[in-house]
Amino acid sequence: MLPRTLETTIRLASQVFPVLLLTGARQVGKTTLLETCAEPERRYVTLDDPLEAELAHTDPALFFQRHPPPVIIDEVQYAPELFRTIKLLVDKDKRNGLIWLTGSQKFHLMQGITESLAGRVAVLDLLGLSQAELESRAQNTQPFVPTRTWIEAARKQATPPLTLLTLYQRIWRGSYPRVALHEAMLRDLFYSAYLQTYLQRDVRHLTRVGDERSFLLFLRTCAARVGQLLNYADLAREVDIDQKTTKAWLSILETSGIIYLLQPYFNNVNKRLIKTPKLYFLDTGLCAYLTQWSSPETLEAGAMSGAILENWILIEILKSYWHNGLNPNLYFYRDKEQREIDLLLERDNKIYPVEFKKTASPNLSAAKHFSVLDNLDKPRGEGVIVCLRESDIPLSGEVNVIPVGYL
Repeated sequence: MLPRTLETTIRLASQVFPVLLLTGARQVGKTTLLETCAEPERRYVTLDDPLEAELAHTDPALFFQRHPPPVIIDEVQYAPELFRTIKLLVDKDKRNGLIWLTGSQKFHLMQGITESLAGRVAVLDLLGLSQAELESRAQNTQPFVPTRTWIEAARKQATPPLTLLTLYQRIWRGSYPRVALHEAMLRDLFYSAYLQTYLQRDVRHLTRVGDERSFLLFLRTCAARVGQLLNYADLAREVDIDQKTTKAWLSILETSGIIYLLQPYFNNVNKRLIKTPKLYFLDTGLCAYLTQWSSPETLEAGAMSGAILENWILIEILKSYWHNGLNPNLYFYRDKEQREIDLLLERDNKIYPVEFKKTASPNLSAAKHFSVLDNLDKPRGEGVIVCLRESDIPLSGEVNVIPVGYL
């Protein structure tokens, strides 16, 4: 197994919290990561096993007699009845690191966590393999901040520049470990099986989707709109469902770690800001599969080339935070004059603007809207253009260019 950036945070969190919950979509490597971090005496049980899930449902106390701490409980969303018993256990035992949980349905789990384990649990998010993890620089990955200090550190750790085809090969195959690490794994076969498992387990568990074919069409329709403003009416019309169902199904996709909704920056100073989120996929391989691009070459040359690169860059930035146990303040900017900035990162009371460009020769026109941030309520930090250059370069005193390989 490749080292994961989150390993350090898991070990630190387990020293100060009695319970640890690791959430993320199926197949991102949650169980493997926890087993790598676990001491030899820690037991393992999965609630994917119907018999174990039934025992957890009907007799949580007996379940823990059979599987006493320290223990890893996999797919805990199938037995929320365990949370109250876990609270009683950890309040009695007082040791940290007693129980490690994994779950594929983050927000579904949070209700039980909030009600039963508030203050007793560390909640961490895991996505697929980051570029840093694939390139064996996981332990030195720092959360992305477009400052000269971050750029200098990234330059020192960067591997040889990515070729265009290598980059789109990485985007096309995706970041699930089983398909990202094993070239012999047939990519289409993997995602076909993944969707079947996802529809049969997670979707049915979260809600009763009456027509799985319509839900799959909805999933494909979302994939074709990555990087775009979320339009509920358009999605509903395309799939022939009502807007209430559209919102419910989007919630399912978000809950189960398939999509990410990037919120718009909004404040009371500027009333002309757009309030609609933008839609992204947390794994670009799944997105490319759903939109039926047959190869990295056709994806790179096709109509979605720029949008899926934007998607990939955003999620790599998100991974740099989530895999360090942090929740970033990420937004995009768009106003009613159509002035747009791909990403705003709010950190230490500053707003840092970021643009994503599929070019190796960007110029200052790519940063032409950065100055609109001066009218907002927070000071503007340094801006960057993330693109296909082989090395970083300053464009001005306030704007730098960095290659995608630095992420």
